[in-house]
Amino acid sequence: MKDPRNIILGIQHLLAMYAGAVIVPLIVASALKMTIAQTTYLVAADIMMSGLATFLQVYRGRYIGIGLPVVLACTFTAVSPMIHIGQTKGIGVMYGAVFVSGLVVMLLAPIFAKLNRFFPPVVMGSVVTLIGVTLMPVAMNHIAGGQGVKDFGSLKNLAVAFLTFLVILCLYRFSKGFLQSIAILIGLLLGTLASAALGMVDLSPIAEAHWVQLPSPFHLSTFKFDFPSIVTMSIVAIVSIIESTGVYYVLGDITKQAIKEEDLRRGYLSEGLAVMLGALVNTFPYTTYSQNVGLIQMSGVKKRAVMFNMVILMLLAGSIPKIGALATIIPQPVLGGAMLCMFGSVLAYGIKMLGQVNQDDSSNMMIIACSVGIGLGVTAVPGVFAQLPDSLSWITGSGIVLGTITAVVLNLFFHGCRSEK
Repeated sequence: MKDPRNIILGIQHLLAMYAGAVIVPLIVASALKMTIAQTTYLVAADIMMSGLATFLQVYRGRYIGIGLPVVLACTFTAVSPMIHIGQTKGIGVMYGAVFVSGLVVMLLAPIFAKLNRFFPPVVMGSVVTLIGVTLMPVAMNHIAGGQGVKDFGSLKNLAVAFLTFLVILCLYRFSKGFLQSIAILIGLLLGTLASAALGMVDLSPIAEAHWVQLPSPFHLSTFKFDFPSIVTMSIVAIVSIIESTGVYYVLGDITKQAIKEEDLRRGYLSEGLAVMLGALVNTFPYTTYSQNVGLIQMSGVKKRAVMFNMVILMLLAGSIPKIGALATIIPQPVLGGAMLCMFGSVLAYGIKMLGQVNQDDSSNMMIIACSVGIGLGVTAVPGVFAQLPDSLSWITGSGIVLGTITAVVLNLFFHGCRSEK
């Protein structure tokens, strides 16, 4: 942490992912009727394990770590299956299934790494564009105040979201260098101050948080094993790997680092190991976060040193919950204003990747049209496949997964295994 600018950039990355990382344990804890003490542990342990998972991925070792400025945190894909397993079979079965799913990812890592030839620019550009598009409703819901709140879409919510958005835009227009690279952080700070003046900031999470909270093995439950639950969570883990592959290729493109088979293998091994470690201390499966990719694209700062600083901050936030609670007071509309820029950057980068594709080839245009169209359609109308068997929900329930599979299959149909036509 020698360069203070890296610390500030690390804080910016922490704030970009914090809301998503915190909301998952809160949702699961509420659904499983956990006590306040259990919920507090779950949030703190999750933040600390997110830091450890990120370190495992940013660090480039002989066997693990893709060595890219990537952020890992708990995956939303796992929320519904974990709640279902926890409610019907108990949290011991839930965490046992998560642990085995991480082991499955590690065992399959060498096989999945050999599939990189199935992800040429036309496929990855379509997938990244789709990721950006499907993230936009999340940003808009935050701008309005968060799904289900009484004042959804109120003038006050829209005003602070627009202020945050405007501050970020102005910094991009009128500043340069380091100030421009921390535009998101400044926007969040000013938006939160404006929200506080309007009475929208609740400081009680800071007062209620513990001073020290460390994760411990089997804190909530020991493992119990159930084959159907293991299959379910293994499918969730594979879905996360598919989404992470897109992030790896985008970051490789941004950092001018060619992603090879051995890079993917180390990345998948790290992700599987992170899932297993998370299960040991009773947290969640971990996967890459797209919003931080957008932040890297916007800030132009691609150094891994920033991520290592963020890891230290995450470990502190997890072990000293009062520090971590500071990030939870940022109002949803303020986060939404920043998300609009970050998620839009992911979308823009996907379009840039598609610009490298031979668009005079009608088959490439068909791949883009069908994969993005199907993925966006499922996102817009999530109940379209509701009558199909639940066993297919891991494919039909996610626009990103269905769009990715469509892009890969159509690329094989039109081009075979060639990297590009």
